[in-house]
Amino acid sequence: MNPFNYQRTTTPEEAVHAVSARGAKFLGGGTNLVDLMRYNVEQPTTLIDVTRLSFTEITTAGNTTTIGAGVRNSDLANHETIRINYPLLSQALLSGASPQLRNMATTGGNLLQRTRCYYFMDTAFPACNKRTPGSGCAAIKGFNRNHAILGASAECIATNPSDMNVALVALNATIHVTGPKGKRTIAIADFHRLPGNTPQLDTNLHPDELITAVELPAPKFAKHSYYLKVRDRQSYAFALVSVAAGLEMNGNTIQSAGLALGGVAHKPWRSLDAEKSLAGATAGPEAFKRAADLAVAGARPQEHNAFKVELAKQSIVRALTLAAQGVQA
Repeated sequence: MNPFNYQRTTTPEEAVHAVSARGAKFLGGGTNLVDLMRYNVEQPTTLIDVTRLSFTEITTAGNTTTIGAGVRNSDLANHETIRINYPLLSQALLSGASPQLRNMATTGGNLLQRTRCYYFMDTAFPACNKRTPGSGCAAIKGFNRNHAILGASAECIATNPSDMNVALVALNATIHVTGPKGKRTIAIADFHRLPGNTPQLDTNLHPDELITAVELPAPKFAKHSYYLKVRDRQSYAFALVSVAAGLEMNGNTIQSAGLALGGVAHKPWRSLDAEKSLAGATAGPEAFKRAADLAVAGARPQEHNAFKVELAKQSIVRALTLAAQGVQA
């Protein structure tokens, strides 16, 4: 590991000022960043510890719930408000990592979690546009079983590894950030980026901005939601395909839907066409299969991951079926 400086901050203003130094990075739980430092993928000159900031509360005002960026994943997953009103988020969090990691990982850090593409994580592979822009993408001609089938580019086919992010997209969350120019909000659908020609940029967060909170709108899917994660082993594995499905029901009629996929793209993949097709439909196989087809329309699999297309479709139908039935994971 390369040498670095450590600085602890106690106010958002102090943190934002400190991170403006060249090569500085925010440090939350460190469950991702420290690994990347050990692998020599990330080489920050200074770590700005933001765990002492006052962003550790979960509060409800009116119909919305606000989650502080410093709330640990385990606390968030087990919080009564989240379990009752947003079970989809609780299910997603509990399906990720291990209890030890969830006890350390923060909400803000999870939003910024970087890909687990092995060509990115292993510096023995020199060709990685995400790590070294312009060097190429070794995954495209390499072993790409775990890689993207949607929204990829000739520059990068990596996937976003987070479970929490997928649920937040289905729930239509809003991200609150602060920086030198003041505070702003970013819709979760606009927070993460597709690779395009700049795969080194994972999000639309500016380098000198700090995530302060995540805001959840009024709960619509509390009674009918399900997070399905398909992976090679039951625990401590990243998704081959995951589905966050939420339905607002009136009897057997779907009033509105939230649907997002993980493990298939550089960002959590939301299909507005699939959601629109579900609105007003009768819950059942026909509507769910139609939504599944729309959700993966335009998929462009690689040599080793064509199976993900059908896997995603079947997973969507399964998740929507369980959500409609009111089954809790």
